[in-house]
Amino acid sequence: MDDQIQKMIQEQEPMPETMPNVITAMSSLLQRVSETNDDLSRPLWEHQRISAFSALTKPSISVRSYMERIFKYANCSDSCYIVAYIYLDRFIQKQPFVPIDSFNVHRLIITSVLVSAKFMDDMCYNNAYYAKIGGITTEEMNLLELDFLFGIGFQLNVTFSTYSNYCSSLQREIVMRKMYSPLSEPSFLSHKNLLTSLHDEDSLSIHQNKQLTTAV
Repeated sequence: MDDQIQKMIQEQEPMPETMPNVITAMSSLLQRVSETNDDLSRPLWEHQRISAFSALTKPSISVRSYMERIFKYANCSDSCYIVAYIYLDRFIQKQPFVPIDSFNVHRLIITSVLVSAKFMDDMCYNNAYYAKIGGITTEEMNLLELDFLFGIGFQLNVTFSTYSNYCSSLQREIVMRKMYSPLSEPSFLSHKNLLTSLHDEDSLSIHQNKQLTTAV
């Protein structure tokens, strides 16, 4: 992915559309989680599992710019990104030895959005198209999708209450971004609390509720 992402950075066009606040908040959270884990995981590197999502070097493109590219070309619904965020949470809960860091965050993002789009949206692009967006090969995209599905135990349904809770979490991030400078980090944005898995037993899933709209 690395050489292709470098080329993608050089050829990147200005984004004509502004990302919705929810996606901006998601990119901000994931950026901080990955940077925090870069520091926290150094003493524990021997316990971590090298996964298919790990790059050999840190991609130069920021998480925000990467998500701007996905937003520009993938044409996903806003709710698709929230569900992708939920899937990422499930992944790290089930795969504790594969924490989100600067080496794997880009691959995890593109894969979670792909899986979410296939499950949530009536129409979505194929893996080859997503691979091009993400700066990886189609073969790698196929592998990452399968690895991600196994990583979350194929748990794709998201209940209405879980979705609402994650929307609220992202709304709080939007508010905090307006209230605090980047140098002032509120306590609730710690790594432990950033991606807290919310488990509900409601029978209603987002995929079944076609009238559900993004709350942010």
